[in-house]
Amino acid sequence: MKKIVLTGGGTLGHVTPHLALIPHLQESGYEIHYIGTEKGMERDKMASVPGVTYHAVKSGKLRRYFSWQNFTDPFRVIAGAFQASHVIGKIKPDVVFSKGGFVAVPVVFGAWVHHVPVLCHESDLTPGLANKLCKPFAKKIATTFPECAAALGAKAEMTGTPLRPELFRGDRAKGLALLHFDGSKPVLLMMGGSSGAQAVNKALREALPQLTGQFDVAHICGKGNLDASLEGTAGYTQVEFLDADLPDVLAAADLVLSRAGSNALCEFQALDKPLLLVPYPKGASRGDQILNAQSYEKRGLCRVLLQENMTADTLAEALKKTWADRAVLAANVKAAPPADGTKRVLEMIEEVQR
Repeated sequence: MKKIVLTGGGTLGHVTPHLALIPHLQESGYEIHYIGTEKGMERDKMASVPGVTYHAVKSGKLRRYFSWQNFTDPFRVIAGAFQASHVIGKIKPDVVFSKGGFVAVPVVFGAWVHHVPVLCHESDLTPGLANKLCKPFAKKIATTFPECAAALGAKAEMTGTPLRPELFRGDRAKGLALLHFDGSKPVLLMMGGSSGAQAVNKALREALPQLTGQFDVAHICGKGNLDASLEGTAGYTQVEFLDADLPDVLAAADLVLSRAGSNALCEFQALDKPLLLVPYPKGASRGDQILNAQSYEKRGLCRVLLQENMTADTLAEALKKTWADRAVLAANVKAAPPADGTKRVLEMIEEVQR
């Protein structure tokens, strides 16, 4: 039986592509191991997946800003590299697939020490620090964006992102029933990422009087962000988060308002959803969401509203404009390379072993 080690952590975006690949890897007969952090969200997600053995290692965060932890975390990374190398030596996998994030660095290094071939995947338009550090030890790097493949050179190939098959199995009628909408108006879905999006939540709620005449508004607002004063508002349904019901709600959505995380962009593109993006501003991240959004806008796949230009009025106006442009956006999406990279990434996992 062939063995594979999966790794990646720090955000949900480093974990969900693994969930898309695991059923296919199991069908191909792989024994699957996951190396992640001791307390990261990847542990919660992966430890409960049937047929996956989870191994925890120490890891430090790779920061680009000053923090006192910058003096201690390198020692955690070194300790993690020894731990990961020991785990890989014990498992003896045929291949490692890394989704990036700070836990990936010690794992990829440990694989290199044991001559295990590594395939990395980079979701964002510019390579993250972890994947830059992993590049010398990887055989190939799959990317979501063409710009990223060009920046990483000969080892890189644009593939899209592995997407969970259940996303495409949603039932519109079930989604409408869950949201308490009758389908007489187009459904505007706001998704803010795994932790919600405070600034967009606020602007959307202030814009509701301008939107609910034309749209029914489904608002996934993030944990702890429900607004009790808006309960019972006609044409508006708010939930903290969705898991098993998300495909049904996506099937019910006619227009999407979102941040610009790359995994979410690929999902919406693959589902042919007209998109208005409000990327995280530079101060709140390394600026990757702004670049992601600009790339999609340049290719005619979405419309973009920068957070610094967002008010209730400009948001309502931008959403109505995006809805008016939906036919043009749909034609551009159909002409673009596929966003679902599952098939190609699985092929590359086999290729790096040869």
